[in-house]
Order: sequence, then C-alpha cells, then structure tokens
Amino acid sequence: MSDEEWFDVVDEQDRVVGRASRAEVHAQNLRHRAVHLWLFRPNGRLLLQKRSLHKDSAPGCWVSSCSGHLDSGEDYERAAHRELEEELGIPPGEVNWMPWRKFPASPETGHEFVQIYLLRGYRGPVHPNPEEVTAIRWMAPSAVDRALRAEPGAFARSFCWLWDAYRRDW
Repeated sequence: MSDEEWFDVVDEQDRVVGRASRAEVHAQNLRHRAVHLWLFRPNGRLLLQKRSLHKDSAPGCWVSSCSGHLDSGEDYERAAHRELEEELGIPPGEVNWMPWRKFPASPETGHEFVQIYLLRGYRGPVHPNPEEVTAIRWMAPSAVDRALRAEPGAFARSFCWLWDAYRRDW
C-alpha cells in the first residue's frame, strides 16, 4: 500500500474525469478540489494558521483556519469535516458552518475548485496538529487586511485571492 495521496481530476464544470496522485496533479496543474474553513470567534476574529515548513505548497505561510484537498471519491463536506479534525482537533459535530462560496479552478486557486465554509461564533478549544500547523493566531478582519498589505509574501497566494473575494462580498 502506498502512502501517496490520490485526488479526483475534474473538468471545468467540476465533474470527475480521472484520478491522479498528488504529485501528478500539482506537477501538471490538473484541476482538482479543495476545501477552506474560516473559523470565527463570537467577537469576529478569524483564526489563521501558519503552515508547517514540511508542506509541499506555501510552507511556512499564513493561510485559512484549515484547508485541504479532497481525497479521490470524497465530497466537499466530508473533506471539510476531516480537515477540521486533522488540523485543528475539532470534532465536526461541535461546530455549525455554512457553505459560503465555491470558486472555480484557476491559477489563483492552484487549479483547485475551492469550497469555503464559514464557521461563525466558535467558542471551543483549538488543538492544532503540530505536523500540519506551526502557529495559529486570531485576527480581526481589519488586521488581516493590514497584514496582507504590509507583508503579502507571508501569506499563501491562494489565501490572499480568496480573502480579497470575501472582503468584497462582506
């Protein structure tokens, strides 16, 4: 059994057209799927995580509260539950979320269809997985805006693009 991750390859309408390894998907810029979860405290602060230096994309960069690829055969909601538990140690039954928006695959998203889920008013604990997350911080949206302007290179490119879309809509 291989430790290689397998993703569904999708067409421009997000329909599965094949399957490929993580390495192939990224090397060939094949369309695939991902989820991002944005966890907000009741005071409106957003949890950001700093990715592990061992990640193959955006190592050491600040990103969404948690995010990840959909495994082959997995749907967006199941992947969101899995990532929430894997990265932040939050059992999925402990949060209420709403799907906010699904973005088409593009160079800005790393050729990923991205479904964003908003988790508002979370009061519980967060237990970051040290293999996935180097640090976390809670930031007011205005502080995220300032940090992105001051040091855009500290953030994953896809997060910058997604956050900009969020701020235009909200």
